[in-house]
Amino acid sequence: MPTDKAQTGSRNALITGSGRNIGRACALELARRGFNVVINGSSDKSACDKVAKEAEALGVRALVAMANIGKHADAESLAEQAINTFGSVDVLVNNAAIRPNFDFLGGSLDDWNDIMNINFNSSLWLSRACLPGMIDRQWGRVINFTGMNAQQGYSGKSAVSVSKHAAWALTKSLAKEFGPQGITSNIISPGTIDGEVNEPAIEAKFDNLRSANPSGRLGTPGDIAAAVGYLCSNDAGFVNGQILQINGGVIV
Repeated sequence: MPTDKAQTGSRNALITGSGRNIGRACALELARRGFNVVINGSSDKSACDKVAKEAEALGVRALVAMANIGKHADAESLAEQAINTFGSVDVLVNNAAIRPNFDFLGGSLDDWNDIMNINFNSSLWLSRACLPGMIDRQWGRVINFTGMNAQQGYSGKSAVSVSKHAAWALTKSLAKEFGPQGITSNIISPGTIDGEVNEPAIEAKFDNLRSANPSGRLGTPGDIAAAVGYLCSNDAGFVNGQILQINGGVIV
């Protein structure tokens, strides 16, 4: 596993939704590369505590900061905790998201607001809180997530698609505005990620997706974390405003 510890020094990373799955994998990948990590979740503190211990075993510091980032005050408090503990947030990985299904006319405005707040506004709020410090240090990384639903649109997923497309636009705007300060902003678009599935109907759907994927498999959290690790390295300093498609070739 490649590391970047000689380059990162005492840099610090905040990863939202990092108690499990992709977020957990990203936190541990960055810990392996020498970043102190802020582990965030909204409800399952025991899972976040476990990830923090795994990160500390890799020789870095870890902070567990529980927060509902869909609320402005909580998002600001999360950033404040991270900065007060480590002195800076050098890497912001906006991973947390929700993906409920409802028809365009069937969802309430509250449903839309919940999705927009978690999937987009949290990225906006945390970026505004963390970017001033990155500017001071003339180095930073902002990584947002989109998905195939934002690029193609899906029936029953209009709110998710809109929220993720907004994050895409934000990423490109940040890249243009803050690139001159040594801050890169990029977006990752994962394909379907394999996981533990106990429902036969879902497993059957995954089997179909595996067979249809040009790579013959679904993605893993580690596939996504490897890309995040690269984007946070000094080697990726000229990668800015880009969307990384990590889907095995489903979208080419």
